[in-house]
Amino acid sequence: MYPIGYNTNMNNIASFIKYQRKKLSLTQQQLAERAGVGLRFIREMEDGKETLRLDKVNQVLALFGYSLTPNNQPLDAYSVVFNYLNRGVKITLTNKIIKYGILIKEIKEPNESTITAWQFVPNNNAIKYQKKPDDALTEIIQHNTIQAIEYQ
Repeated sequence: MYPIGYNTNMNNIASFIKYQRKKLSLTQQQLAERAGVGLRFIREMEDGKETLRLDKVNQVLALFGYSLTPNNQPLDAYSVVFNYLNRGVKITLTNKIIKYGILIKEIKEPNESTITAWQFVPNNNAIKYQKKPDDALTEIIQHNTIQAIEYQ
């Protein structure tokens, strides 16, 4: 597992592909067949191998309606899903406010798969929320306002 600041392009792609594949309940073999690439390629891609053929990467991304483009996203949302969702976290916001709690759900724009925000339960509401889930005990944190995230 990489620290959240470890933000290479291949690890962003690896997390994104794995997220999309699991969201569609596809096995690695099924994804490979649909994309027209080998199973080994899918495994290497999801493992974050840094040297992959870009034409094959785009073949896989095309299945989800994406292609490689320049992007300056400081925090990989899909890494957050796999590493921090439903765990105790410390979040540092861009305005330097620090929040402690649990990320319980990703929030997406309607009709898109882009994660834009997170539903968050602050530590002081966690026991109440655990006993009786209530959205009034949560808050929404916009993804683009998160500077850093780590385990508590």
